[in-house]
Amino acid sequence: MKLGKFYPRARQQRPSIHDPAVRPRRLALLKAATSNLLLLQFLFLRTLLLSLRQTGHIHNINVLFVDYDGGAIGNAVRSAYTQMASTGFPTLVERPALLYPDPTSIRGAVCDIDYWAALYVTSNASNLLSAAVAGGSAAASYNKSGVMTMVWNEARYPTVVDSAVSDNLKALSEAARVAYTQADGKQIIPTLNTSDSAALAAFSNPWVLSSVNLQATTQGSRLIYNTLTIILILIQEFFFLGYVNGLYQQFQLYTSLHPHRIAIVRQMISGTYTFIGSLCTTGAIWAFRHGWNVGGSQFVITWMALWLFAHLNFLVLDVFTIWLSPPYVPMALIFWIVSNVTSILLPFELSPAFYRVGYALPAHSIFNVLVDIWSRGCNPQLYYALPVLFVYEVVGLILSTVGVYRRSHYAMIKQDVDEKAMQARIEALVLEQQPQFHTDEPGQGEELETSESDQEAGGAPRQRRGTTATQPDEELMEIIRREMSRSKAEGVPTSRDSTGPCFNLPFKEKE
Repeated sequence: MKLGKFYPRARQQRPSIHDPAVRPRRLALLKAATSNLLLLQFLFLRTLLLSLRQTGHIHNINVLFVDYDGGAIGNAVRSAYTQMASTGFPTLVERPALLYPDPTSIRGAVCDIDYWAALYVTSNASNLLSAAVAGGSAAASYNKSGVMTMVWNEARYPTVVDSAVSDNLKALSEAARVAYTQADGKQIIPTLNTSDSAALAAFSNPWVLSSVNLQATTQGSRLIYNTLTIILILIQEFFFLGYVNGLYQQFQLYTSLHPHRIAIVRQMISGTYTFIGSLCTTGAIWAFRHGWNVGGSQFVITWMALWLFAHLNFLVLDVFTIWLSPPYVPMALIFWIVSNVTSILLPFELSPAFYRVGYALPAHSIFNVLVDIWSRGCNPQLYYALPVLFVYEVVGLILSTVGVYRRSHYAMIKQDVDEKAMQARIEALVLEQQPQFHTDEPGQGEELETSESDQEAGGAPRQRRGTTATQPDEELMEIIRREMSRSKAEGVPTSRDSTGPCFNLPFKEKE
C-alpha cells in the first residue's frame, strides 16, 4: 500500500538526498547522532560493566575468623580456606580470641561494619566432638549447631551477602567438615562407638553451621530497595518538576508575582509533594515486608529520610533546568539517574576503585541511612551520609531560589520584547485594514439624525459621525484579539530563559 496516496503532501517539494544542498545537513546529522550514541552508551554501559566485574572483587569482602577452640576443628577451617581462597571467595581474616573475648564482641564488630561477616568456632568444640564419637551421654547431649557460627547482617545489600557471604561461608563449613574427617578420621575411628546411633551421627555429620543474622531480610521486595525504589523517586521528581513548571508558565506567575513569594510558594509546593510521595513509597515498602522485623518508629524515620532524599533531588533537577541549556537537560537527567543507581547497585568492595566517587552522591548516602535504620544501628555511616544529604539540600535551596530570580528576570525581558512585537504587528494590521474599513464617501460610517427642532422647522436631517461602533470596527477588534492570542500562544521561551521540562496541565486558565 502506498502511503503517498493518503498523505500526498508528504513527498512534495523534497530534494534528493544527493542534492549538494542536503549533503552538509546529512553529515551534520550523522556527527550529532554519533556523538549522542557514544554518550548514551557510556552512561548506560556503566551499570553493565559494574555487574560484570562483581565476581572478581569478592575477595574484597572481609570475614572475621576467631578460633575459641584452638583444636582440630579450627585447623580444619584453615585447611579448607587455603584450598578455597581465590578472587571469587571472601577473605578470611583471623584474629586472636583475646581481641574478641566472647561472641557478643564479634557481633559488635559485624554490627559496626568492621567486617562483612564473622565465623567463629566455639570453645572446647573439638573435645566435645571426640567425646560424642565415643558414645554414651556425651553423644546424646552433643549439639551439632553449637560448634561453628557465622554472624552477618542480611539487610546490608541482601542479595549480595546471600551469595557472596552466606553461601560461601556455608561452602567453607562443608569443606572444613571434609578436611576434618580426612585429617582426624584415622584417630577417631578407633574410638568410634558403632553400636551408638548418636555417636555415628556425630561422626558422619560433626557440625551444622549456625547463623546469627542481625537483620533477616528475606522478603521478595528487598530486590528493589537499592534499584527501583531510588529510580522511581528520581523519575517522580522529574515529572513533578515538569508539572510545576507548567503551572507557573500557564498562569504567567514569573511576570505577575514578586520572586521571593514565588520561591517561598514553590518550596512549599515541592515540600508538600515530596512529603506525600515519600509517605507512599515508605508505605509500599512496608506493605510488602512479609514478616520483616521492622516497627513503627522505623517506618517514621524511613519516611523522613526518603522525604529528604526526594526533596533534594527535586532541587537538583530544578538546578539542572535553571543553569543548563535545554538540549543538555535530558543528558543531565540520565547521567544523574545512572550515576546514583550505580553507586548503590553493588557495594564498593565489589566495584572498581573509580566507583568510589559514589560517596559524594545522595543515593549512596540514603541507602546507607536506610540500612542503618532497618538494622537498628548496625550500619554506622551516618557521620558522612547525613552531611552529604544536607549539603545537597542546602545548596539546592540556595541555587533554586536564585534561579527563581533568574527566571523572573528573563521572563520580564521576554514579556517586554513580546509586547513590543505584538504592538508593531497590531499597528501594521490596523494600517493594512484601515482603507477597507474607513472611507471618505458620504454615508459610510455615519448615522443620520433628525432633531425635533429640525422636524418642526421642516429642515433636513443632520449627520452625526462616530457616535456608535460600526460592524467593521467590531471586525477589526476581533482581528486584534485574535492576533494577541496568537502572539501569546507563540511565546516559546528561549534557551536562556527556559523553565526546564514543562508539561501541559489537565486544566486551563479561565479567562
